[in-house]
Amino acid sequence: MKAVLFDLDGVITDTAVYHYHAWKALGEKIGIEIDEEFNEELKGVSRTDSLNRILAKGNKEEAYSQTEKETMAAEKNELYKTMIEEMSPKDILPGIKALLDGLKERNILIGLASASQNGPTILEKLQLTDYFDEIVDPAKLKAGKPDPEIFLTGAKDLGVKPQDCVGVEDAAAGVEAIAAADMVSVGVGDADTLGKATKVVPETGALTVELLEEVWSEAVGRS
Repeated sequence: MKAVLFDLDGVITDTAVYHYHAWKALGEKIGIEIDEEFNEELKGVSRTDSLNRILAKGNKEEAYSQTEKETMAAEKNELYKTMIEEMSPKDILPGIKALLDGLKERNILIGLASASQNGPTILEKLQLTDYFDEIVDPAKLKAGKPDPEIFLTGAKDLGVKPQDCVGVEDAAAGVEAIAAADMVSVGVGDADTLGKATKVVPETGALTVELLEEVWSEAVGRS
């Protein structure tokens, strides 16, 4: 194992609640109700794709021009950015800081493969920026998860083969993307939802360097 590529939301920190409230506010404005169950479908999905799913839910895909959609997505993002302004290291999920420290000690490369365009800002607020050797810019990608592009780009930017990477995700779309990139995947959360992952752990506190290396070694058949 030469590198680990992390999703952000639900893995390093939990900004899902902020995304939910921001999308819910936008939905109310355009007459589409969004509940927490539907919000699960937006996890790991890009801002543009999330908006399209919301509009489809309300049968309003054709009700707005591309320019109007871009304005709505930007409006949601501004509200979201206001909400995350107060984030700090206390918002790092359990076990993640120790995991990043352990990876650095073993000279294992670390990358961020998040659909969130606010990833760099959030890492800065969490004071974790220096841990990351590469941060994939989702705005430069052609396709979002479950397409493997973001993970393949991360591996390329880190200068390693996909087969030498482990991807860590909390969303089904992300796990599918890791698998499609021919990487070993570790899912964090519900085993039924993340059943396609190489390994699933119930929460971030269970993530350790030893676990990731063991899962990778068993999956690729070498130590």
